[in-house]
Amino acid sequence: MSTNSVDLIPVDAEQSYNVRVGPGVLGDLDDLLAGVTRVAIIHPPVLAERATRLADSLPNRTYLLEVPDGEEAKSVSTLSDCWDELASIGLTRSDVIVGYGGGSTTDLAGFVAATWLRGVRFVTVPTTVLAMVDAAVGGKTGINISAGKNLVGAFHEPIGVLCDPAELTTLDIGEIRSGLAEVIKCGFIADPPILDLVTSDTVAAVTAAGPRQTELIRRAITVKARVVSGDLRETDAGAAIGRAQLNYGHTLGHAIEQHEHFQWRHGEAISVGMVFAAEVARRLGTIDDDLADRHREVLESVGLPTRYDPDVWPQLRETMALDKKNRGTKLRLVVLQGPARPALVSGIDEALLAEAYAATCA
Repeated sequence: MSTNSVDLIPVDAEQSYNVRVGPGVLGDLDDLLAGVTRVAIIHPPVLAERATRLADSLPNRTYLLEVPDGEEAKSVSTLSDCWDELASIGLTRSDVIVGYGGGSTTDLAGFVAATWLRGVRFVTVPTTVLAMVDAAVGGKTGINISAGKNLVGAFHEPIGVLCDPAELTTLDIGEIRSGLAEVIKCGFIADPPILDLVTSDTVAAVTAAGPRQTELIRRAITVKARVVSGDLRETDAGAAIGRAQLNYGHTLGHAIEQHEHFQWRHGEAISVGMVFAAEVARRLGTIDDDLADRHREVLESVGLPTRYDPDVWPQLRETMALDKKNRGTKLRLVVLQGPARPALVSGIDEALLAEAYAATCA
């Protein structure tokens, strides 16, 4: 379908919904909120003016809930503040929560919706590349605690997702690059043409709301929708892989984010994590040198980091032990067995892991 039109990407969930991608899709919010009395729009301070305009465009009784920017929003204290706000406005199970913002905002809004009155409906309106291709689709919601990122959360599907490329035009280049890391991830695990679309015209790939970037976003959302439809609650068993493949690069990436006190962008950390996963696979013999080296080539082509501090491996390895894919004391890592062939491996020799990390930092 043309990137100038609206794409409807279905997600076959417990209650199926569509991700709508294209210009002007925020106008479809009326349809999703038909018959609803109260709408609570959760948004960060940077989007206060746009959130007000969005609220004013709706016929419903709207309330604005401002939360901190970035990962600071995903805290127990912010969650509690949102509950108090919902209580004060009398939000009921017949009403709807809208998460309007980046991935941290939509993660928080989804968890607020999952826990308020044991579950109310919500809509996600992502405003960053990262949120469109990752956080806003699939029903994973959550907050961070001191022990790690997203360790507290719930699966709670939205009733709809609205991705308007025009929302991306105010992003700085760092945010765009961060989101492209998740797009590139989809290229490695499921849709290799994504990698060529990135490297054949990197300027177009990083151009907000341009046709090349919109096509990349559509392809990445399609990958995620297909994966989560087949494994809604990440029930991977043994070495089988389902939704866990979406965590490619995330085991080390999340540890880097925590080590940096979330001052690194998510995509920056995941970029390094994917190079690490490729170095592990190279040493396991599941991918050849060309595919391993392709990781650094594609990621660096859009300006993403691919190296990290070589001296902090012990601290990162300790944090990786808390990864949600682990079973018992075994670290489980998503690696490639070839192009678009992700797999879960466990019991990897610790010396191999340390060697792969050293190669990542070289």
